[in-house]
Amino acid sequence: MRRLAVALTILALAMGLAAFQPGAPRYGPAKGTLILVGGGQIEDTGILDRFLSAAGGRENGRFVVIPTNGGNRNRDGSLKVYQDIEILGRWKMTRGVRRIAMLHTADPKEADTEAFVRPLLDATGVWLEGGRQWNMVDSYKGTRTEREIAKVLERGGVVAGTSAGATIQGEYLIRGDSSGPDVVMTKEPNHQLGFALLKRTAIDQHIDTRNRWRDLIQVMQAHPGKYLGIGISENTAIVVSGDRFEVIGAGKVAVHDYIRPKGEIPWKTLSPGDVYDMRTRRVMR
Repeated sequence: MRRLAVALTILALAMGLAAFQPGAPRYGPAKGTLILVGGGQIEDTGILDRFLSAAGGRENGRFVVIPTNGGNRNRDGSLKVYQDIEILGRWKMTRGVRRIAMLHTADPKEADTEAFVRPLLDATGVWLEGGRQWNMVDSYKGTRTEREIAKVLERGGVVAGTSAGATIQGEYLIRGDSSGPDVVMTKEPNHQLGFALLKRTAIDQHIDTRNRWRDLIQVMQAHPGKYLGIGISENTAIVVSGDRFEVIGAGKVAVHDYIRPKGEIPWKTLSPGDVYDMRTRRVMR
């Protein structure tokens, strides 16, 4: 009996230590960095500088921009075409990025090919543009493109995105309904899950100017204890490494957690400079 008790104690200690190993996070990537931006004008916030620097810098980084959230089809049903000069011009001219490529397709079969994903194979930084997040689901969910984006992180790179490009990084897809962004929780089964780069989370954006502070409450109530809700204001970003994220930029971040004492406001408000531990639910300033 004593040997069994000792063995169980050792096992419990080992499991406890494993749970807190920095290489085995529950939420963020084991390697690499995620940057989730709440939308807005971010030119003078330092967010883009943080992204470029983390991905190797303007001179040495290898960047891929994915504009697909902007739409796969025009209003008349025709395929939407993105021009390199339109998408990449500001990165090259204004931000001085040397090596950068654009990826877009409305065809998931093409997104599953080696030829299409080639720019991602040695990318150090991926930027996901804003728009409507279900467009990226339609194009890339379950394809090699989705897997290669995750592999950028495995190599120590950076995946960043603004607005819809932030929401798609979460596991539960907020505002994934194709009818419009006012539907917080879609009933469309193919638009309920994002890429889960930031696991066990639901990501909302534009929470300040569009008064979305309370919108994540319904997700927390529908999935008690399953997800951590993170709402990000405009001109603001969270920089995720492992199970912690830092708030940068100019605005606030709201963290929704179903497990909160009664009577408390149902979210925790963070400011630039705050560091939040998603595992322990603690703020470190």
